[in-house]
Amino acid sequence: MKMALKIWRSDPVTAERALREYEVDAPDEATLLDVLDLVKEKQDGSLAYRKSCRMMICGSCGMKMDGVTVLACKVRMHDIAAAGKVPVISPMGNLPVVKDLVVDMDPFWSKFRAVDPYVRPGYLEPPAGREYRIPRERMAAVHKESLCINCGACVSECNAMEADPDFLGPQALAKAMRFVGDPRDGAKVERLEDLNGKNGIWQCTRCYFCNERCPKGVDPRDAIAKLGAESIKEGIDRDMGAKHAKWFVTSAKTTGWLRETELVPKTVGVVASIKQARFALGLARAGKVPLPFPPHVAADVKEARRLHDLLHEQDRHGYAGIVQGEAGLEKLRHGYHDESHDPYGPGSFPKPYLPSERKATA
Repeated sequence: MKMALKIWRSDPVTAERALREYEVDAPDEATLLDVLDLVKEKQDGSLAYRKSCRMMICGSCGMKMDGVTVLACKVRMHDIAAAGKVPVISPMGNLPVVKDLVVDMDPFWSKFRAVDPYVRPGYLEPPAGREYRIPRERMAAVHKESLCINCGACVSECNAMEADPDFLGPQALAKAMRFVGDPRDGAKVERLEDLNGKNGIWQCTRCYFCNERCPKGVDPRDAIAKLGAESIKEGIDRDMGAKHAKWFVTSAKTTGWLRETELVPKTVGVVASIKQARFALGLARAGKVPLPFPPHVAADVKEARRLHDLLHEQDRHGYAGIVQGEAGLEKLRHGYHDESHDPYGPGSFPKPYLPSERKATA
């Protein structure tokens, strides 16, 4: 069938940009990358783009389709063409354009290297040259982060990087969590100290676009949340973002609601809050600030408190609580509720951790 594209072309010498339309005959199973290959082979050999494995593994063919970052080898074109759409193809965002759909990945790799993406051994070598073995449950904490193929899709979509190019970005921080959560690494606290700097964890705007666009399910925003939780667990909470997060937990635990009137002084301090008094009065007059007393308590606040206490009882502090939630959501997504309804046979999913079982097997 006939498949049409509009491609942003750019001249690396003059920096001129132009939107050009191409139409080719392509098989029904063609991907966006296949169509680009046909354009280059049959119509314009000067078209520049990256590719390698064609199987969603190498991450080379990242680009934008209608403003959304995709892997060109993953996008099937049949339904798009059948609907009469002519998608606009452009280079990834937040990275300098070299030519056409090719971007300069040097800034990407410099931030990747900035988080020291190597294990710093923190264990004694096993005797007789044996392998250092780690239980699967321990490595599950970084399972998603280990799936990253360094394609840059999350970086392309990052609002925080668009506002401040010095922000480490979702890919680098997800990679950092890969090593913070690795039980073999002996530099966790040192890593977290570095990641709590000016351009680190707390600069994320929590837009979740990185999660939506990641083609491998790494969910970088979740990795950043794990880093924040682990930082607070280790007492690294000097940043306003950490103070903000801590008050969220306290407020939800005690009343079941976020108490906005106390949020600002708990985050920025009393002195800074006083300086914003005029602004606060304007909000109050507009009915945007609830009265601090008496505090509004949710009807089912006991449920919030039980959840908080349960995590502490199970010793699920820091990123461990988030990992437990991820595992639970994956089980529900696959239709698993208990042993009798295991869709892949008995034992295909590990049973949830229970304190009583730990005592029984100790």
